[in-house]
Amino acid sequence: MIELMKGLPDNVLGLNAIGELTAEDYKTVVMPAVAEKVGLYKKIRLIYVIGKEYKNFSIGAMFDDMKTGFSHLAIWEKVAIVTNIKWIVDGVRLWGFTVHGHFKVFSTDQIGQAREWISE
Repeated sequence: MIELMKGLPDNVLGLNAIGELTAEDYKTVVMPAVAEKVGLYKKIRLIYVIGKEYKNFSIGAMFDDMKTGFSHLAIWEKVAIVTNIKWIVDGVRLWGFTVHGHFKVFSTDQIGQAREWISE
């Protein structure tokens, strides 16, 4: 499941991954939230927290995650990924160059710094 984070500036989309992420999460939560922000702002920011509550991605969720990111490459002003999961850190560092804005990876104990960075 993906929950929207609260307490962020209006131009920041905050996502919190909990349990298993499915394609349905992307269709019902992520894609509508991205569409709403894109409708309001020319550039948006993303903080995506994949913490200890995260279990795994379904194949459909992985596909929709990539599709969402790649179909909106030019809209991201800043992207903060917060996780301690090595394969995710390695993957986002490998593909981070595709983000047109600023991109940064934080460990889960740096969530305060990530929220501050994405909001400044």
